[in-house]
Amino acid sequence: MGGRPHTESVTRRQYEKEGVLKTRTPFVAVVIGCWLILGLTSNPAQAQFAGANFRGDFGLQSGSQPDPGWYATALYVRYDGDTVRDSDGNSIGIDPERRGDLAANGYSIGIWGVTKIKIFGANYSFMVFPGWTDNTFEVPILAFQGAVGTGLADTYLQPINLGWHTKRADFIAGLGLFAPTGSYDPDASDNLGLGMWSFELFGGTTVFLDKKKSWSFATTAFYETHTKKKDTDIKVGDLLTLEGGVGKSFKGGMFNVGAAYFAQWKLSHDDIGQELEQLLGGQDLPKNRVFGLGPEVTVPIATKRRLIALLTARYLWEFGARTTLEGSSFVFQATFPIPSVRLQ
Repeated sequence: MGGRPHTESVTRRQYEKEGVLKTRTPFVAVVIGCWLILGLTSNPAQAQFAGANFRGDFGLQSGSQPDPGWYATALYVRYDGDTVRDSDGNSIGIDPERRGDLAANGYSIGIWGVTKIKIFGANYSFMVFPGWTDNTFEVPILAFQGAVGTGLADTYLQPINLGWHTKRADFIAGLGLFAPTGSYDPDASDNLGLGMWSFELFGGTTVFLDKKKSWSFATTAFYETHTKKKDTDIKVGDLLTLEGGVGKSFKGGMFNVGAAYFAQWKLSHDDIGQELEQLLGGQDLPKNRVFGLGPEVTVPIATKRRLIALLTARYLWEFGARTTLEGSSFVFQATFPIPSVRLQ
């Protein structure tokens, strides 16, 4: 999700004129820009590099794998950043023309294949989800980006997704990765990818609170690590994201309503390379966190005999943010079983 505003190049020239920036790399402009704009003396560097996980893209039954079959999914996500928060949670006032656009739209059309192959008693499945976007927040607290034409973003894959089912709970575990298919150049401000491979181990459960499986509580943990960004020495710190929710289902699980949530923490400091470490006096950048909560609803599209699709909408308000953006996100998902499912 990236952009090409005129403000980044103007800001960079200003730093060069003041003798602050002596290198071609825009990352230096971003981090030093944080220093100058925030005016923080005890903790001069507030910049945080973003991970690949979109917060809140899994919801009420995040710990469940569907029945064996093929599923095509169309996904739309919208993020609106309301404010930027420093390491103490204070709102940071930055000129919108300098800060850039804090909204982003993302789209994906993917396939989830659930097989009858058993591994450790679980059904093996896999998924592939290429994405498109019109903005990316590589350093969310500062942005310095604006919307551009929609283009190919990084691609999400799960080569391993294992699902177990018991009478009162489902379980999933596996490996996901983000491939750097989106455009990326460390000297550009219109990037649509993050310029790195990201890998995540995940595991979760959906627990059913009654015999009819109408009430459920779900949580899934994603541990995310990264390679160095293309043509740089920068390596984003590891992230932990929890996603799930509490829900009530009707009509055999085709209708579902409830409250979804996410929580995300950066567990290790960003490695910004020797060049930036020298400029910042060897100080570690603060680690960010953010939480989200909001409603989710799933409704079916069906005839009297066949289920055509399930439509899911989720809206999450963010709170408790530190050293990152705080705003809201909207997720809309249409899932089509292939072929359509016969109803009893």
